[in-house]
Amino acid sequence: MRLTLPPAIARADRNVAGARTPMISNQPTIGSLLRALRARNDWTLKEMSGRCAIPLSTLSKIEHDRLTLTYDKLLQISQRLGLRMSELFAETAAGDEHPITARRSIGRIKDSIRVNTPNYDYYYLCPELRRKHMTPVMTRVRARSLAEFGDLVRHSGEEYIHILEGAAEVHTEFYEPVVLNVGESVYIDSNMGHAYTVAAGHDEALLLGICTCADEQLLGALLNLPEDPATEHSIARPRLPAAEATRATPIDKRRGNRTQAGQTKTTGKRGK
Repeated sequence: MRLTLPPAIARADRNVAGARTPMISNQPTIGSLLRALRARNDWTLKEMSGRCAIPLSTLSKIEHDRLTLTYDKLLQISQRLGLRMSELFAETAAGDEHPITARRSIGRIKDSIRVNTPNYDYYYLCPELRRKHMTPVMTRVRARSLAEFGDLVRHSGEEYIHILEGAAEVHTEFYEPVVLNVGESVYIDSNMGHAYTVAAGHDEALLLGICTCADEQLLGALLNLPEDPATEHSIARPRLPAAEATRATPIDKRRGNRTQAGQTKTTGKRGK
């Protein structure tokens, strides 16, 4: 017995059978990229709307590909979010939220980038790696008091400081000062005003710091200090902890004097 379908169902069945399956594009859209960016940062639609200065309803339409944005608007978003345009258009790796980059860098003092400021001598380690998630810095503290240091420093991110030599006094915006000795450390929110000075009874302090701030932001914050006539940007070797002394160039205990092959080089007076 042959089953006869009702006319309406039969027409629908023929339409489905004869229809072409639409091709689904895998190409990312501005909406999908903005939605992925918001998800990576755990922002609500309202939070991202406030950060981008784009109305909530408009942003929702953009994310659902019902509206698009001009280059000027995209540039405005990237500037407000503190991102490069290339980062704004970055896609999350398919099926892998944390792709293996296989990056590696050996941190040697002789290869570090030296930056002198009135309060610190910085030695940036592993400088050949760009766009690092962490910035390792060896720091020789120069200032001996908060009055000498001046205004507290603040920058984005967080930082971990470990005392390698001497002792340092840690000054922060919301806490009483604390003295840290060799082997002790502190972890702070870098957005909070902070400063490290040489603790009373000590000649100096050598710190190892790990900062999560982006390279460009961190370097800009550190250099945004009063100018020092002795400030220089060069590759140099600092005085190292005792454990490293036998493998390092001998350095005279007087600040700024480096001894090598019987010669003494003066690098300048300490800034005020």
